[in-house]
Amino acid sequence: MAQQQMGNQPLIVLSEDSQRTSGKDAQSMNITAGKAVAESVRTTLGPKGMDKMLVDSTGSVVVTNDGVTILSEMEIDHPAANMIVEVAQTQEDEVGDGTTSAVVVSGELLKRAEELLDQDIHATTLAQGYRQAAEVATDALEDIAIEVGEDDTEVLEQIASTAMTGKGAENARELLSELVVRAVQTVADDDGIDTDNVKVEKVVGGSIENSELVEGVIVDKERVSENMPYFAEDANVAIVNGALEVKETEIDAEVNVTDPDQLQEFMEQEEAQLQEMADKLADVGADVVFVDGGIDDMAQHYLAQEGIIAVRRVKSSDASRLARSTGARPVSTVDDITEDDLGFAGSVAQKDIAGDQRIFVEDVEDAKAVTLILRGGTEHVIDEVDRAIEDSLGVVRTTVEDGQVVAGGGAPEIELSLALRDHADSVGGREQLAIEAFADALEVIPRTLAENAGLDPIDSLVELRSAHDGGDTAAGLDAYTGDTIDMDAEGVYEPLRVKSQAIESATEAAVMLLRIDDVIAAGELKGGAPDDDDGDDMPAGGPGGPGGMGGGMGGMGGGMGGMM
Repeated sequence: MAQQQMGNQPLIVLSEDSQRTSGKDAQSMNITAGKAVAESVRTTLGPKGMDKMLVDSTGSVVVTNDGVTILSEMEIDHPAANMIVEVAQTQEDEVGDGTTSAVVVSGELLKRAEELLDQDIHATTLAQGYRQAAEVATDALEDIAIEVGEDDTEVLEQIASTAMTGKGAENARELLSELVVRAVQTVADDDGIDTDNVKVEKVVGGSIENSELVEGVIVDKERVSENMPYFAEDANVAIVNGALEVKETEIDAEVNVTDPDQLQEFMEQEEAQLQEMADKLADVGADVVFVDGGIDDMAQHYLAQEGIIAVRRVKSSDASRLARSTGARPVSTVDDITEDDLGFAGSVAQKDIAGDQRIFVEDVEDAKAVTLILRGGTEHVIDEVDRAIEDSLGVVRTTVEDGQVVAGGGAPEIELSLALRDHADSVGGREQLAIEAFADALEVIPRTLAENAGLDPIDSLVELRSAHDGGDTAAGLDAYTGDTIDMDAEGVYEPLRVKSQAIESATEAAVMLLRIDDVIAAGELKGGAPDDDDGDDMPAGGPGGPGGMGGGMGGMGGGMGGMM
């Protein structure tokens, strides 16, 4: 009897603090979390997308339209929601644009999956169908891709311009896209394109139209001494990865001075060492020296006497750009420097931009590093333009590397959706339903473009579908007029990789969430009820409030609901 009672005792494996949600509840919670993240950025999509104002705990404000910025600033705590945020970050790292699209597609895939789960279709079947659909979609994308050469400046500028549409830079996008394409073409070399060699320097003052591209490097420093020249023409440039100071002894050493003359001699020796450094730089013919560490006051004096411009505490990123653009080889100490280590710049000058002194290194022979000076009326404006430029640099780089683009304006999504429906007919079993759900999910992009532009999404979708049925693969939605137009003729392009990466990462995230049927949290998972049913797919109310979203997202619950 005792044995039987023992058998009836529940066996507790998890600790008291842990919380477990399993089966349908776990799926429902994860899907709601994913949908809520997608919903939070959906209204920013497209040329007529709205902006979000994000205020952090310290009160600093970010006003942005950029998907990845919104999601990273939002401090989301819920683990499932974070997996969707990772989609945006992957997209940003890989191609630099399309973050909002990737997240919105991911959310829509989850939403369609939820409907099929309610019809008792197993999550594994859904996952297989989604994976198959993603493969078919990426193949179909390649069929409609358009080839672009790296010297095709006009198309590259249109691509850069498309990436800026709907962001703060829209007014001056012609000028900015021209600058972006020039910057990418300038820094391209045999190893590919590293957009880190395009430095963006933000200057408050003037308007966006005053932005310019400097073929060379701008260092946000001043020369160390007022006695040094402001300007050096046809300058030999030295880069020192150390300091122009007297070396301190490595070990704790004491020097006992018994006589004032000894002290004098000691100081003279130090000065002689510093004089020697300045002489060495002058002997090899250096006109300008950029130093990683500090420069002793006495060394400054001797360098000024030699007429050498010196800049100290130069950031390593600036030093590598200087080396790349002038051809200088950084040395660790001045003792090692030779003429071969010097780089060349036609002009090195200290100039004033909007009240700030900076060192301009220009007229370099082969500018493999450039600086984009962004101007704007306020800091918020410039920050948003900077984010648009970053996206733009990413898409131009991707296009030059891959050489393939697709039309924009929702055209590829409609084309893929039709291709997937055709493919679904040839697939037996329940996967067919998953592939059709995938096709429906992709249409969220043109539908959202229409909604954000204040157009009727159903009318727009019907028109787009009929145009694509008639064989017009580049038919997309003009958000300004509401017409269906040929995006190829209009010059609205996006890199192929932006689309294929968005589909791949959105599918992976959705599939991963769908395959979870048990959530075991060591502590308390903030939030529990799936939704607050007010139609906004947002968690309800206060800190960690109900709603399958937790922590930062639940904590922002009311606020985020209000953001929609």
